[in-house]
Amino acid sequence: MKVLVVGNGGREDALCKKISESGKLTKLYCVKGNAGTLRYAENLDLQSTSDILDFSLKEKIDLVVIGPENPLCEGITDLFSANNIRVFGADKKSAQLEGSKDFAKRFMQEYGIPTARYKTVFSKEESKYVLKEFSYPLVIKADGLCAGKGVRICNSKTEAEKYIAELFDNKIFGEEGKAAVIEEFLTGKEASLLCFVSGNKIIPMESARDYKKIFDNDLGENTGGVGCYSPSELFDDTLKTRVHTVLEKISVGLKNEGLEYFGILFIGFMIDGSDIKILEFNVRFGDPETEVVLPRLKSDLLELIEKVFNKTLEEKDLKWKKEKCLTVVLTSEGYPGTYKKGKEISGLKTACDDRNVYIYHNNTKYKDGKILSDGGRVLSVTGLGESFEKIRKKIYERIETIHFEGMRFRKDIGCI
Repeated sequence: MKVLVVGNGGREDALCKKISESGKLTKLYCVKGNAGTLRYAENLDLQSTSDILDFSLKEKIDLVVIGPENPLCEGITDLFSANNIRVFGADKKSAQLEGSKDFAKRFMQEYGIPTARYKTVFSKEESKYVLKEFSYPLVIKADGLCAGKGVRICNSKTEAEKYIAELFDNKIFGEEGKAAVIEEFLTGKEASLLCFVSGNKIIPMESARDYKKIFDNDLGENTGGVGCYSPSELFDDTLKTRVHTVLEKISVGLKNEGLEYFGILFIGFMIDGSDIKILEFNVRFGDPETEVVLPRLKSDLLELIEKVFNKTLEEKDLKWKKEKCLTVVLTSEGYPGTYKKGKEISGLKTACDDRNVYIYHNNTKYKDGKILSDGGRVLSVTGLGESFEKIRKKIYERIETIHFEGMRFRKDIGCI
């Protein structure tokens, strides 16, 4: 198979590594990729979806795997499918589960899927009345993608009204913020679950838990994720049974909505004792969850994807390693705010002298024989092992050998 991966983050680096291990692969490309994906793929500097389509047609690509959400929500799967190119990723209609918070909440409400109580508003005036129905803290979510920055936890009426004004008066997210979901604040512990979706049938992978806050002890601003581990300790047999019931409801909902979903569904859960609720849906591999789930997968990823398209995938087809996996993300100083790029990275070879420690590249580039930082999240130092305690020790030892100016990382991943 000739395979093309779309994306340039740690998720795509992990996908490229896993796909490169498949016996079915003949050639791997990545658009646009990074310094890490160069280890397995030919990086392509293609500028638009039409450029990617033209290349795929010319090179007779057998499979396109989409990493980020934007191309899916914009309809890349529909376009490529119309040109007889198979895409592993949700079509535009199915991608509304991530592309519209309102669509996702209405979907959950319609099919009895447990989630936070909510109301959707379409103007600042309407929000004044709806805010009175909620206590604080509460959560306000801009309806669209908003580059992952549209969710705000508000601890007071003043904070809520200020954010509503930013959305509707200042239009900080443009059309992506033309509606907003106001919902109750949930307490408990978060957990993530990546699932294959095969013609609306949902087949779960292993669980994970990620860390969003930039500073130790879960302080500071939210990020795209600065650490993660798999499996989540919360996913015991009792919880797995309850989760399967929720997955069945989602599957029924997809069918009843007339969707034809082939790809990945990421589900974010809030778990409080025996109570489970869904925080969000993503219609693609999560990041950094992918960096800790795929290293634990023994099965051939391309074989699994083929079974997804053939509607023959079963949960028993997913074979897992016994080892646990943990990753710590190295970030640029200032992230998730303003940060500088182009800082030379050293010590990578020394850090990888253990076969159970691996470094995924989040935002890097290769230039003039050097590997440079190229974004806020730079590297994911990842380890496999029999216990999180032993993995943590190895990972933090390896981090000590890596250096780039302004490098930052949390010291408590896997501890809290």
